[in-house]
Amino acid sequence: MTPTHFGWAVADRVATITLDRPEKKNPLTFDSYAELRDTFRALNDMPDVRAVVLTGAGGNFCSGGDVNEIIGPLVAMELPQLRAFTQMTGEVVKTMRACPQPIVAAVDGVCAGAGACLAMAADMRLGTPRSTVAFLFTRVGLAGCDMGACAILPRLIGQGRASELLFTGRAMTAEEALAWGFYNRLAAPEAIIAEAQEMASRLAHGPTGAHAVTKRMLHLEWDMGVDAAIDAEAKAQAELMTKKDFARAYHAFVAKQRPKFEGD
Repeated sequence: MTPTHFGWAVADRVATITLDRPEKKNPLTFDSYAELRDTFRALNDMPDVRAVVLTGAGGNFCSGGDVNEIIGPLVAMELPQLRAFTQMTGEVVKTMRACPQPIVAAVDGVCAGAGACLAMAADMRLGTPRSTVAFLFTRVGLAGCDMGACAILPRLIGQGRASELLFTGRAMTAEEALAWGFYNRLAAPEAIIAEAQEMASRLAHGPTGAHAVTKRMLHLEWDMGVDAAIDAEAKAQAELMTKKDFARAYHAFVAKQRPKFEGD
């Protein structure tokens, strides 16, 4: 991978994606949206990458769509072009949810608009005490239903809290985000990237095939009743019992050793 619109680095089975326009608080452009979509889609075919960290450069996560490079042009577009754009932005979230690797978002500073949706779409989120998260679409005359926010955010923080944020566009403080379950935990600004990468590394050295199934089932079971979910989980778990990682874990336990998972 050699993305041109954001940073990309791989170490210890973890890919780190860094939104890297710090002078403008890392806003997104048409090109960076498309490249993020393509990158998360490509992760389906990268077995050597087993977890992902998504973050921003310069003390901020992402300020959303670039006002001059996206918002201005959108005002002049006709409906078919606008639908193509909103479909593309939604595809970014779809590909994030569909890639097998767990995604850890490291959120510092400003996390707004589409940036908040990117953080929301990750599997886990770390924040800093100075971070703020704002789904500010109503501030520009748009609805809060952007990039899956009306579906995903209530499942993270509850319907009433999500409704408040999506209707008002106000910023959620770090303390609220932690208490409401948006963040898994807070870290110091100078330590958040390292902590996110350490979390991702633990996942990357775990049973990554099983992690992929966990991620997929967490997503699919939103649309299932309890009985259907139990049946789907029984099928998925039985299939994992045929894999080598399951046998490795057993033999390591018998030998009183720590298992070394290979993801197969």
